[in-house]
Amino acid sequence: MYINDDGIRLQATLDMPAGNPEHCPLVIIIHGFTGYSEEPHIEGVSRTMNELGYATLRVDMYGHGKSDGSFHDHTLLKWISNAVAVIDYARGLPFVTDLYLCGHSQGGLMVILAAGLKHEFIRGLIPLSPAVMIPDMARRGGFLGGSFDPNQIPEEFEVSEGIMLSGNYLRTAQLIHVEDAIARYNGPVLLIHSDTDEAVPFSCSEEAAKAYRNAKLVIISGDTHCYDYHLDQVLEAIREWMPKIS
Repeated sequence: MYINDDGIRLQATLDMPAGNPEHCPLVIIIHGFTGYSEEPHIEGVSRTMNELGYATLRVDMYGHGKSDGSFHDHTLLKWISNAVAVIDYARGLPFVTDLYLCGHSQGGLMVILAAGLKHEFIRGLIPLSPAVMIPDMARRGGFLGGSFDPNQIPEEFEVSEGIMLSGNYLRTAQLIHVEDAIARYNGPVLLIHSDTDEAVPFSCSEEAAKAYRNAKLVIISGDTHCYDYHLDQVLEAIREWMPKIS
């Protein structure tokens, strides 16, 4: 299925809990930078939510997976527009009772921003290894190990060997202030992060947990950014937390 965002088609997968209940809550799940909705940790979260009685909507964002747009041209602002369109779509589904957001890495940053924008419609929030440092890095002049003059953004820059990203990604990221979105959301938040994350500093979740009014931080010891070793601990944390806030 596809969700339309002003002419951009976003590939989405709706998974229902057993028995296809007439009414149930729904969790929107968003992947990270270079990711897609069929990654093991994304599918693992989806299955766990289904087992708990929640429907899930896994979405490929602009320039990723099977959605429209090129990776080269994606920006955080385009993803924000995508996230708002997906939330509005989910709110219109006749079976949905409550809405929750879950996102990994850049998707974790995105659900934090979206929860700030649509705070009155979001029952709970789960950022997984949220890359909340991206806007500040763009303002300081460093991204993915590279450096640049923040006042003279390049037309494009190399993300990895042979993969380029438009400088507009950095330009728009500079304008985003995550603390404003955090301040606008008062609902329950579950932050999950590995203390040995190689891509997003663990301090990102530590600082976010302190800034939110109602947050719990679960530490996954000795794991990778995508929980290659202890995904089961991530899913168990979700199993324990979701029933407490529902």
